[in-house]
Amino acid sequence: MAKPSSASAQSQETRTEAERTWLTVPELVDVLGVGVGRVHRLLEDKHLLATRVDGVLKVPSDFIAGDEPLSELRGTLIVLADAGFSDSDAMSWLLQPEDSLGVAPIDALRAGRKAEVRRIAQALG
Repeated sequence: MAKPSSASAQSQETRTEAERTWLTVPELVDVLGVGVGRVHRLLEDKHLLATRVDGVLKVPSDFIAGDEPLSELRGTLIVLADAGFSDSDAMSWLLQPEDSLGVAPIDALRAGRKAEVRRIAQALG
């Protein structure tokens, strides 16, 4: 993963994957107020996406809004899967700065730019 050469090259809203906060399944149970089985169901049903970080299954905290999964995430994950993205590729794409958006796609989703993010994701397929 390439890092920008200067702070000005990176949007103030965009953070690298390593700079993001990651939640484990037990932490998600606490944040979402649901059981472990429900967390696993949210992952299976593409309401959330997880990856292994240092061998532990984790979800970026950016994928959570309040006490529930970010509502715009599921449809975006489905679009990415339809475009041929693996879960690993989708995670990377969502968290890395996207030139056409000016920020990482997850940051654009959180800013209400769902249609734009999905349009770009669809074009990648």
